[in-house]
Amino acid sequence: MIQSINLRVDPKTAATPLLLMAQVSTQLGIDANRIKDLRIVRRSIDARQRKVYVNLTVNVAVDIKEPLNIACPVAYKPVGENAPQCVVVGAGPAGLFASLRLIEHGIRPILLERGKDVDSRRKDMATLSRTGAVDPDSNYCFGEGGAGAYSDGKLYTRSKKRGPVDKILNILHQHGAQEDVLIDAHPHIGTDRLPEVIKAIRHTIVENGGIVKFGCKVTSLLMNEGHTGVTGVATADGEQFHGPVILATGHSARDVYEMLQSASIQLEPKGIAVGVRLEHPQTLIDRIRYHNPQGRGKYLPPAEYTMLTRVDGRGVYSFCMCPGGFIIPAASAPGEIVVNGMSPSNRGTKWANSGMVVEVLPEDVGAEYGTDELKMMRFQKSIEQRFFEDAGHTQNAPAQRMKDFVESRPSSSLPSTSYAPGIHPARIDHLLPEGIATRLQKAFVEFGKNNKGFLTNEATLIGDETRTSSPVRIPRDPEQLHHRNIKGLYPCGEGAGYAGGIVSAAIDGDRCAAAVAEMM
Repeated sequence: MIQSINLRVDPKTAATPLLLMAQVSTQLGIDANRIKDLRIVRRSIDARQRKVYVNLTVNVAVDIKEPLNIACPVAYKPVGENAPQCVVVGAGPAGLFASLRLIEHGIRPILLERGKDVDSRRKDMATLSRTGAVDPDSNYCFGEGGAGAYSDGKLYTRSKKRGPVDKILNILHQHGAQEDVLIDAHPHIGTDRLPEVIKAIRHTIVENGGIVKFGCKVTSLLMNEGHTGVTGVATADGEQFHGPVILATGHSARDVYEMLQSASIQLEPKGIAVGVRLEHPQTLIDRIRYHNPQGRGKYLPPAEYTMLTRVDGRGVYSFCMCPGGFIIPAASAPGEIVVNGMSPSNRGTKWANSGMVVEVLPEDVGAEYGTDELKMMRFQKSIEQRFFEDAGHTQNAPAQRMKDFVESRPSSSLPSTSYAPGIHPARIDHLLPEGIATRLQKAFVEFGKNNKGFLTNEATLIGDETRTSSPVRIPRDPEQLHHRNIKGLYPCGEGAGYAGGIVSAAIDGDRCAAAVAEMM
């Protein structure tokens, strides 16, 4: 017999099989020898009170040995020789999972990626960190796996629809992600493991009849005579690929937005969030979040945090918090500075970093950035260029100690940092637009009151963080998911304004592919 029970235990018990077995037998009121196997199926940390607990859901096999597998892999069947095909533009999470779902429906995906494969990208990213030279087609944003390939690999989403989420997590596990991603409330893969998972997904696509092409930049859409439908794409090297088009290009592909605008395809400006990366010593975050001057101890992971408030009518919040991580240069074109964060699977560095950003709506942005659909993109770009100018046209990022920023004073020195290109003292409070800087200052004071020790000059603001979401929405039919006015074009994922992270992008790719299948 298999039973499922919920437990609330101390971290040591949660991490020690014999202690956990004893706890389970006590709760069930049975001899431990009757328990033939147990498996943790859900795990979360509750650090809201001074004493930290781990909440567990455990499946228990009593008296008889029964399999307690929690993985549900998806079976793929090669598409037929004469299968219909669909063009998928962009090999990030949305594009990869769209391709997998197309195969489930017997449709051949033609997956086109402007950048390089996940291994070849490493050289270009290393060059960016070492010399500041940005390859506009191969960087932390462009290439196989998209912006998420070399990231913390966070796999949680605000979606309450566990079914689609569970499917995505199972596919990732099926392709090499650790089993913990099926269990943890806040699962992650880690930047050291995620590339191998991405390669495994690509191999599944190819082995089942899909086509994957790198260095293949889409430059235009092929339209029907009435300009009411998309029939395929053309690339920079003159090739054409035909079929419905799932456009999953990510939110840093500004040239794609410009291409769509020039083709008179309807777009909409969309709100974004702008701010900085905030870097603390991880030991400090551990002490704050676990309410313990000794830190996290032996049995707890590096502490995370989520912070949210409203200041002067706009949200101010943490974004993509990376415990035990490091900050990376994420520019996707020359002449700009953008920073982001990532973590290895063990989250083992001595730093914690998070985006700290302020909500910016289209009505907040002046006419100097235009009045058309791309005004938020221009606003975003202008901030990145301003930081680049302050850096002397390098990737050595502007930085300011946290308390100095709040009190509007320069920093005479800076702490050590994880950011490889280096940092220099700068007036972040002046470089950020005024409404963003003042809201961050007020929010940091509030966050510091609620988290004693958080507001400190041991922490550093490193700028800028602007690529939180797409500055453009590509409107689509809410049911059929094709463009509102253009059939055969399926805007998808973060770049279209319908996702915000690996899992939500993957879910949207899966949904768009299912919508394509219904129309074919």
